[in-house]
Amino acid sequence: MQRPLRKKKRDIDGIVLTVLFSLVCILYVMPIVEVLINSFKTHSAINTDTFALPNAGTFAGTSNYVKGMTFGNYPFLKSLLYSIVITILSVTLILLCTSMAAWFISRVGGRFSRLFYLGCVFSMIVPFQMVMFPLVSVANDLYLNTPWTIPVIYLGFGAGLAVFMFSGFVKSLPLEIEEAAVIDGCGPIRTFFSVVLPMLRPTLISVGILEVMWVWNDYLLPSLVLDINEYKTIPIHVQYLQGSYGTADLGATMAVMMFSIVPIIIVYLFCQKYIIKGVAAGAVKG
Repeated sequence: MQRPLRKKKRDIDGIVLTVLFSLVCILYVMPIVEVLINSFKTHSAINTDTFALPNAGTFAGTSNYVKGMTFGNYPFLKSLLYSIVITILSVTLILLCTSMAAWFISRVGGRFSRLFYLGCVFSMIVPFQMVMFPLVSVANDLYLNTPWTIPVIYLGFGAGLAVFMFSGFVKSLPLEIEEAAVIDGCGPIRTFFSVVLPMLRPTLISVGILEVMWVWNDYLLPSLVLDINEYKTIPIHVQYLQGSYGTADLGATMAVMMFSIVPIIIVYLFCQKYIIKGVAAGAVKG
């Protein structure tokens, strides 16, 4: 009698959890759905009835998307290009440098390695607001205020989490494989790129996705460091979709926001399983 009762209880618990998490998912998805719906509505309809579906009188077609891409003197495609360049360079630099640093920390013991690791971990808890004003001055002095040099700043702010995750995963890798590579004549650089880096693939993908989501959607750092009259990323472009007296065209703004949201959603949906594997491997193993 106890087994059927336990099975029935587990089934009820499963149904309750399914309903609960379904409601949570709906709450998370609703803002994106509202942005999508309002991107096809007229400006007045968005103001008066935000949550209503577009009808014959409020449907704007693709005019919001056209206006969002052509509004003002700064073309949207230029903002898109700068966002892509900054994201690719920043994420590539973070993955390469932090994976090598984590391998050094995990394989080379000593006081310096421990202090360096603790410094990376400590950097994760330092609020950006504490350093953003001196950062602007340093970035201007070192000429880090362009889309091609700002990845160096992103490396500094993104290294903490990446080193933490990579270090945990490297400790779980068998040292015998690296020793065999050394016996075969591989130096440190060749051992890392030929042996260690391929084994880091789960964490590389998970860290890469997390960093892509952060850099792509970041507004504060580019707005502080870059000359926004010359260089605009997509989040900054959205901010400047406004007319006189601060009035914004909500339809065009929603359309541009969809251009910003959709690529990240697609990347995340295809790679979400790697995020879970990489986070678990980097935080638990070792």
